[in-house]
Formats: sequence, structure tokens, C-alpha cells
Amino acid sequence: MRTCVLILLVVVSGVCRPAEAQPAPRTLVMPFENVKREGRLFWLTEASAVLLTDDLNALGANAITRQERMQAFERLQVPPAAALTDATVIHIGQLVGAAQVVVGSLRLEDDALIVRARSIALDTGRVQADVTDRGPLPELFGTFARVARRIAPPSVTAPDEIEKLHPPVAVFEDFIKGVLAETPATAINYLNAALSRQPSFDRARIALWDVYAEQGDHVRALAAVTPVPPDSRWARQARFLAGLSQLNLKKHDEAFTTFKALADADPAGTVLNNLGVVQLRRGGTPQTGQPAFYFNKAAEADPDDPDYVFNLGYTYLLDRDPQAAIYWLREAVRRNPADGDAHFILGAALAAGGNANEATRERELARRLSSAYEPGNRPGGDAVPKGLERIKSHVELPHDSRIVKRLTTTEQKEQAELATFYLDRGRRLFQQENDRDAVVELNHALYLSPYLADAHLLLGRIHLRNGRVHDAIDAFKIALWSAETAEAHAVLGEAYRQARDPASARAEAERALAMDPASVDAKQLLARLDGR
Repeated sequence: MRTCVLILLVVVSGVCRPAEAQPAPRTLVMPFENVKREGRLFWLTEASAVLLTDDLNALGANAITRQERMQAFERLQVPPAAALTDATVIHIGQLVGAAQVVVGSLRLEDDALIVRARSIALDTGRVQADVTDRGPLPELFGTFARVARRIAPPSVTAPDEIEKLHPPVAVFEDFIKGVLAETPATAINYLNAALSRQPSFDRARIALWDVYAEQGDHVRALAAVTPVPPDSRWARQARFLAGLSQLNLKKHDEAFTTFKALADADPAGTVLNNLGVVQLRRGGTPQTGQPAFYFNKAAEADPDDPDYVFNLGYTYLLDRDPQAAIYWLREAVRRNPADGDAHFILGAALAAGGNANEATRERELARRLSSAYEPGNRPGGDAVPKGLERIKSHVELPHDSRIVKRLTTTEQKEQAELATFYLDRGRRLFQQENDRDAVVELNHALYLSPYLADAHLLLGRIHLRNGRVHDAIDAFKIALWSAETAEAHAVLGEAYRQARDPASARAEAERALAMDPASVDAKQLLARLDGR
């Protein structure tokens, strides 16, 4: 066997092959602080993060883009304009998988803009670089470019190459004020002003689409991104957004053409998913592809995304294939246990497949998770609702899937911890016979973790203690479906006894003793049934 140089090559099955390039560590740039709260600089707090991120990426660093940052903030429920401590910023950086964060400040001194930036390594908490630069406000691009070069790894990128990425300062200012605007009308005015100054500034067209789409005005949204040329760095995102507007305008043939061209160039999961949505709404053919084909391809591209497997299960149920639907919908609720729609559709699939007991459980879980599935709120009863297919509203960004996976893992861990916290509080309140507050805490726990058997068990005990026997039976059944235990069988048996169903009560007591021959609750239940 030949010897491979370890730094450059790895041995795979006895063959020397180039090692896969590892992505550069990611950098999160936060909006800078306006130290003196000067009105002239308010727009520069966000502009600083956008500029420095752009410059770092141009220099070969691996900075998290503004769109990725905003998506992460939304997932973490962090207000984008909030003043955050260094500790909070470091925590956010860790959650999104950054290796370092850059924080900074801005101030004016004798009409010169003074910029200070600090790069903090997250593994050690140490400041890697502490950079201060200054320059006239109209030359802020040059000032930030110098700051970026002192933070970024060594680069051969020439200053004029970075400068070409930026519009005139006045255009950039209008753009930033547009994305920061608190009302749609103000945002539209600023973004149109930026485009009137420089019609080729496609970044403003993307932002304008966001504003119109948020208002549901997809005619104007589509018109905003249509002029973006194919050679623009924003072309793929503009085409994706155009496809979303076409989909919302029910221009399904046009939407299919748009998304298909994007998929042919780069088959990202988001694009494949939306192709599936188009086919679901207009009807697929063997020539153009069935919806399930595209949803399956999307799931293969990103197996961790719950929306893709939900769409697969939902589509199979609409196609009257309950077994395939059950498989994929189970995957959906495994990835997101608090998904009320997925539980309800899974219940419908189980009912269609002849599994009535599990179907009842899933429908009950759906009702616990969403008031939309309360009996009085659904004129269609248990019929499968139309229009639940899930559309992806963002084109897949570079590295975005890694951020989403990191956030999803964090969210699941935090949800599990929070569910346990609510369960413990509910248990203490139950022991104190404070049933009203205990039910509130247990419902919090079940919202976060619908299959939490101990919470269902406690709810059943509360119902039984308060004479709501049939509610108790339902809760105990869900507890058993979630995790079968001798305790759950025994208390369900007691509920049946109180409901005057001795045969079912005896069957549950015997199941409990089969699982745990020492079960005191089961033995006491049998004694009561036998009149002893």
C-alpha cells in the first residue's frame, strides 16, 4: 500500500484520495453599537454588520450573511434591534455554530467616523483582534474594508475588487434604512429611492420583494425581482422569490418552469420541495414528475427537515396510500413532536389504515397542540384538510442547513428540558392537590413533548380525582400508547371500575400484573373487583 501524506490525503479502501476540504470556521458579525446614540448614525448599526460581513466574505473568511443571521434571530426569538450583552452575543454565536463573533462600536468625532471592532473566539472567550479605524463618513466603505483586512485571514483580494461590491454610499444608506423601516410604506419609499439612484442594485429588489410579499401583494413582489439579470450575484435568490410569487398568484405553469430551472442548476431541498408543491396544486404527470417524487428528492437532500417528510406523508394520504403516509408522518412527528398538523394527518392515515386506537391518540394529541383541531372549530370533522402542504420561503443559503441543524438540535434539547421542568412542577402541584394549576403546567409539558407518558398519567389521575372518569380513561389510554407501564394499566383499570366496566377493569389489572407481579395498585384493584 502506498503511503499518503496525512495533511493532503486520506486512505480509503487502500486508495490514496484527496481529503475533503474542511469549511473555514464561521464568523458572526453583530450590529455595532451607536455609542452616543447619534441620530445620524442609527442606520450604521445594521450597516456595519452588513458591510463587515460582505468584506470578510470577499476576503475569504466564512461570515454568516445577514439573511442567515436574521433567520437565526427569528428562530431564537431575539429582537434584531435589541441591545445585547457580550455574554448573550457569545451564546447566540455558539448556537449558530460560529467559531468567533465580531462586536463593535461607532461614534463621530470632528466629522470623522470612528469604528472599533473586536473579534472574540468562542472556544476561549479571548479577544483575537481589537481594531480601531477612522475616516470621513462618506468614505465608510474604505474604513470598514481596512477593519475587515485586520480581522480576516491573509488575502490576496485587491481593494478595488471589494469596492466593486458596494453601491454609492447614498444608495447603501437608503437600502439599510429600508430594511430597518418599521412600516411597509416607509420601507418601500427607501428601497425605491435606492433603486432610482442605482437601478442595478439588485439587493434592494430582494428586500422590496420581502416587503410586498409580507403584505400579500405578489403582483408587485414579482415585478420587483423580475428585472434581476441572470449574471447578477442575486439572480438565484431573485428567481426563487419569483417562483414563490408565481405560486401565490396560481401561475402554476410559470412557477414550475422557474423552480425546475433552479433545480436543474442546483437541486437544493428548498427548490425540490416547492416543485412538489406546484405539482400537488396543478397535478403531476409521469413526464413532469409526481409531487411525491420531488418531496422525496427534497428529503434526500436534507433528511433532517420535518417539512419535507410531512409533505411526503400528506401527499401519500391524498393519493390514498395510508401505509406510505403513516411511515412518513411518523418521521415528521419524530423530527418535530409539537407539530399539531402532522399528528392530525397521521391520525387520519392511521384511521384509513384500520388502526383506530392509534388514530384516536394522534387526533387527541393534535387537539392538545392546536385549537384548530378542537371539534367545534373544524366543520370538516376528521376529514383531511386541504392546503396543508408546506412551502419553503427562502432559497437555500450557503451553510444555512448547518445553522438550521444546530438550531434544531438546540431547540429540541431545550424543549425536552423545559417539558421536564413543567412536568416536575405539575407533579408537585398534584401532590399538593392544586389540580387547577397542575393541569396548566402539565399542558405546557405536553405542548412541548406530546408523547410524555408521565404527564398524561398525571392528567388522568387529576381527572379521576375530580370525578371526570371518561376524561381520565382517555388520558390513561394516551399514556399507555406513549409508553406502556404496569402503573398506567392499573390506573386505567381503576377508571374502568369507576365507569362500571368491571370486565375492562379486570383485564387492565391482569395486564399490569403480567408486567409487574408486585404491582400493589393492580392487586388492590382486583381485591375491590372481587369485593374483598
